[in-house]
Amino acid sequence: MSIRRITRHLLQHHWRAKQVFRQDVLDRIEQAIKRGEATHSGQIRFVVEAALDGTPLFRNQPARARALDVFSHLRIWDTVHNNGVLIYLLLADRDVEIVADRGIDAKVGAHGWETICRAMEAEFRSGQFERGVIGGIEAVSRQLSAHFPSVGPHHNELPDTPVVM
Repeated sequence: MSIRRITRHLLQHHWRAKQVFRQDVLDRIEQAIKRGEATHSGQIRFVVEAALDGTPLFRNQPARARALDVFSHLRIWDTVHNNGVLIYLLLADRDVEIVADRGIDAKVGAHGWETICRAMEAEFRSGQFERGVIGGIEAVSRQLSAHFPSVGPHHNELPDTPVVM
């Protein structure tokens, strides 16, 4: 367990996430999800968590493990075609994790998701959070469109609204 990581998480207040992801930014992210989902039958969720606290922090839970918890909690795995995708940002670590259900993950693979994550993190390092998230949503949508193109009308199985934790 790193004292530096604990300190960073304890000092990363939840207002920081709301400062970076103001309501107008969240609205644009939601619109990007809606635009993307119009091109495929997949489902995308974006979650930003300011920092870990309590047990996850003191157990030194990695961002990947936390993203898996969030994926399960939000029931992103519960889609008809097993093509739900979570884009999770742990702001204190500036770490992006993409967790994809088995239907789309089998087609894109870890390397494909990792490429998208690293591109988003590069934007975040330069302070471009909105551009990084929307670029990530567009990249995930391209993958979903290639493997699960939209064929006629489909209902929205999961909310498009970004989650700030």
